[in-house]
Amino acid sequence: MENRVDCLYRVSTDKQVNYNDKSQANLLMQRKACHRFAEEKGWTIVHEEQEDGVSGHKVRAENRDKLQLIKERAQQGKLDILLVFMFDRIGRIADETPFVVEWFVKNGIRVWSTQEGEQHFDNHTDKLINYIRFWQADGESEKTSIRTKTALGQLVEDGFFKGGNAPYGYDFVKSGRFNKRKHELYDLVVNEAEATVVRIVFEKYVHEGFGAQRIASYLNNLGYRARTGKMWITRRSGGSSAISPIPGYFGAAKAVHPSSRSSKSSRRSYSRPPKGYAPPALIPQSRSVPSRATSQETRF
Repeated sequence: MENRVDCLYRVSTDKQVNYNDKSQANLLMQRKACHRFAEEKGWTIVHEEQEDGVSGHKVRAENRDKLQLIKERAQQGKLDILLVFMFDRIGRIADETPFVVEWFVKNGIRVWSTQEGEQHFDNHTDKLINYIRFWQADGESEKTSIRTKTALGQLVEDGFFKGGNAPYGYDFVKSGRFNKRKHELYDLVVNEAEATVVRIVFEKYVHEGFGAQRIASYLNNLGYRARTGKMWITRRSGGSSAISPIPGYFGAAKAVHPSSRSSKSSRRSYSRPPKGYAPPALIPQSRSVPSRATSQETRF
């Protein structure tokens, strides 16, 4: 029996990726575990694929290029064993992943996990265990998603920036702090040119009763342009939001203009702010906010 091994490594978010000295993504923990396991078994690793920032819960198998590549190699008879750190690296979708694993086995590929052993399909019990495993992984992903959304929502409610792209009215600047992966972190500072626009929107919308179309025309007539350099336009409800809601600029940067999306490198470099840090407010807390501003969104 030949023991040619393909390894598949996967993490769900970019934040879980380590980078080597050449800035190449490296899922070191999973790689080491699989190499050690294969060596102990006397197997030969002939091919490796890794998925960086790919959700096994949200992205279906047909849309995962690396997994499809390994399936093609299986059909071409280039491997005998698919080895993963844990089975949920193959996926976390209850109504799909069990059948992906079964497909490999039916095509003569043994599927192994360094932590859980080999997945068999010799009888009905094996199939049931296979399904329960991924049903449980699916549920864990759902719980993680709920916890993450709740935590980020609380972060925003407490007046902190939750990370991601710089909101309209702010810029990223290097902080001199580094995360555990030695990536320098960024702080938010006020971009005065954009902050001027935010304050105009606030005054016109909250205190003068302007609607979205009228505000866009007002800004364009004064020569103000969006971050892209284009004129301000209105979008119908359900489109991309611009500056919304206005209360988010009282020290809690909630709103992101669609043209404010920065490069992936900027997104990776920003992490959750340190405890006690909140971005500077663009609108003084002393300004009164009628209920209209808190119950509606101004869309551009």
